[in-house]
Amino acid sequence: MKTVVIIGGSKGIGNAILSKLVNTTKVINISRTKPKLSHNNLTHYSCDILKDDLPVISTADTLIYCPGSINLKPISRLSLDDFRVDFEINVLGAVKTIQQYLPILKNSLNPSILLFSTVATKLGMPFHASVAASKSSIEGLVKTLGAELAPNIRINAIAPTITDTDLASKLLRNDQLKQSISDRHPLKKFLNPEEVAEMALFLISDNALSISGQIFEMDCGIVSFKI
Repeated sequence: MKTVVIIGGSKGIGNAILSKLVNTTKVINISRTKPKLSHNNLTHYSCDILKDDLPVISTADTLIYCPGSINLKPISRLSLDDFRVDFEINVLGAVKTIQQYLPILKNSLNPSILLFSTVATKLGMPFHASVAASKSSIEGLVKTLGAELAPNIRINAIAPTITDTDLASKLLRNDQLKQSISDRHPLKKFLNPEEVAEMALFLISDNALSISGQIFEMDCGIVSFKI
């Protein structure tokens, strides 16, 4: 049975991935809060990724880093500390985790790493300066590490559009906003966490052994189409 380490699997997309994996996979979740789900295959470590030492783990086949931020402000209202905090959450946390668990990933058969970006790195969107800057760094990291770790470890990222999670709750707080956001997308919808989790499961599976260094846009057409 494979072992998947999920950083941030207690909520949102990370929790959707955890829920889909846990019946057939050993899942190690590392986050500040414990998932509501309990299972014999699930081990939880309470940890603040940015402040605490990461737990020692003996084996891992896949590492998934889910933490992110949606800090939407005009550039005139974004402080340098806002940029620092978003960069720490999105980039430095991922780097810290990869460096910690790279040695055990190298001991696995067909290991993989999965990170998360955003459609805002490709589509110019007002008020997204901080999150777009940090997630663009994630995409650069994926490309660089894809080359550096080949052929032994694959690394990819998913870049979703707005997804119905707690993180996006302010943007989806009523039916009018939900309809407005749906209408902005050519497919007339936004994402749910389970859709993104299905893509994640494919990218970490042996069905994706030829895929590395790629950014997969789950955009409901907002980046890809002009309609």
